[in-house]
Amino acid sequence: MPPRKLHIKSYGCQMNVYDAQRMADTLAGEGFVETASAEEADLVILNTCHIREKASEKVYSELGRLRAAKDQAARDGRGMSVVVAGCVAQAEGDEIIRRAPVVDVVVGPQSYHHLPQLLARAKADGRALETEFPVEDKFGFLPQPSRRAIRARGVSAFVTVQEGCDKFCTFCVVPYTRGAEMSRPVEMIVEDVQRLADNGVREITLIGQNVNAYHGDGPDGRPWPFGKLLHRLAGIPGIVRLRYSTSHPRDVEETLIEAHRDLAALMPFVHLPAQSGSDRILAAMNRRHTADDYRRVIDRFRRVRPDIAFSSDFIVGFPGETEQDFAATLALVAQIGYAGAYSFKYSPRPGTPAAEMKETVSTADMDERLARLQSLIDSQQSAFNTASIGRTVDVLFERAARNAGQIVGRTAYLQPAHVMASDDIIGQVLPVAVESLERYSLLGSLASLSRAPVNDAPAKAAPSQATMGV
Repeated sequence: MPPRKLHIKSYGCQMNVYDAQRMADTLAGEGFVETASAEEADLVILNTCHIREKASEKVYSELGRLRAAKDQAARDGRGMSVVVAGCVAQAEGDEIIRRAPVVDVVVGPQSYHHLPQLLARAKADGRALETEFPVEDKFGFLPQPSRRAIRARGVSAFVTVQEGCDKFCTFCVVPYTRGAEMSRPVEMIVEDVQRLADNGVREITLIGQNVNAYHGDGPDGRPWPFGKLLHRLAGIPGIVRLRYSTSHPRDVEETLIEAHRDLAALMPFVHLPAQSGSDRILAAMNRRHTADDYRRVIDRFRRVRPDIAFSSDFIVGFPGETEQDFAATLALVAQIGYAGAYSFKYSPRPGTPAAEMKETVSTADMDERLARLQSLIDSQQSAFNTASIGRTVDVLFERAARNAGQIVGRTAYLQPAHVMASDDIIGQVLPVAVESLERYSLLGSLASLSRAPVNDAPAKAAPSQATMGV
């Protein structure tokens, strides 16, 4: 019997990218192989995100297109099943079942390890819905990815170490769609990373809704803080780079600062969302930190790692935001100096406290403020990237580029870097002399190869690389 074809379309965060891979791993045992085409798939999964504006509408629009593809598959004499997974599924499962007859299975992000059983239930009963938070930890039920799957995904990989959120920011649906904070045991994470390293992965990004709130059980029977976990993973042979995302300013404890001081494999680039520079708006958001608290956290990182750089998230137009509040956000951005940041207009999420707030900001004011903020962020990112020209930076090469003969990798600061070289450098960390900048990508050439390629030991810190706001 030929393998069945699986197509997964993921929206939103890095966690969803990871979840999509684990769904594919789970379904590989059921005889599914991935395809890039939804039209030729036997099973299509929409792995949804509920953070951005009009998330639900995008899902229903995609389901409309899938209805036509499913009808065509039936005319061709084959079946197609459609699954909606992820955070929109968790938040609006009953509504999806009611509005979208094309959907066979709706499953929340904590239950996708049940996909084989849910597909069987849908085949028997017509449809299946599972959006309860299960008692068991899904990670204990997920199969390990095959060696072939790991190698096909490249030299960089995500590993979930923490899920859920206990912060209850008033604008955010994550506590309702991902549940309470849960940290995986240290040894389970070590096993995952070791398997990835054994199969050619060189860079690990640890992910979680509040990744630095990590407090998983260690082999000594005690909860380990995040920095201690990073120290353990940095000792795994083959792992030359460690990253993590996303962090909360309130959870930056001392072992994490020490890890940035001590671990050459830990990249000097941190995504640390501020959301606003106004203490009044931060309180309304229930962020539980002030602008000065945030500045002090930045200072702690910079004292131990002067070449560190930051990215962030900002919301403009939160209910009640005045021009004075927005000016405080601009002041914070100007003072910190970011290598990049994401900025968004506020949009209410049903069921969150902020959705009930009445003091709204006009669309015109939101648009104007967003443009001003993004202009400042873009100027900082441009200056940060331009500062790399004429310098030599370490690059982990990941894959062949679209342009023939080029190989692309990333710097310590996640900047894409392109060189002309053969593909045998993929998986190596090599020095690149940066010669020019094309939009957000660095262009250069391999520097002297008298330095041994870095394959199995962490690269040394490179203080000559561009710094920002120091």
